[in-house]
Amino acid sequence: MKTPPCAPGLLALCLTMLCACTQAPPSTVPTISLNECAAVTPCTMPAMAPRTNGELSDALHVARAAWARCASEVDMIATCQARVRRTDGHE
Repeated sequence: MKTPPCAPGLLALCLTMLCACTQAPPSTVPTISLNECAAVTPCTMPAMAPRTNGELSDALHVARAAWARCASEVDMIATCQARVRRTDGHE
């Protein structure tokens, strides 16, 4: 069996080092982003028409989850607005 004059690993290493000799592309201008809070949207409750105690229990769980989701969105927006007020120097 004949051995190749250079090992494949060394060739790959040489090729990767060659790319380091090229000039780097100019960096892009950073984008300016506004520090805004999410828009307030109305909370919606799912329509339900329970007929049995089991359906009523399920409807209660669904309603509580919807209220919790709505409360977390309100809390998130209130926290964001308070942070913006602090950074703007209003408080």
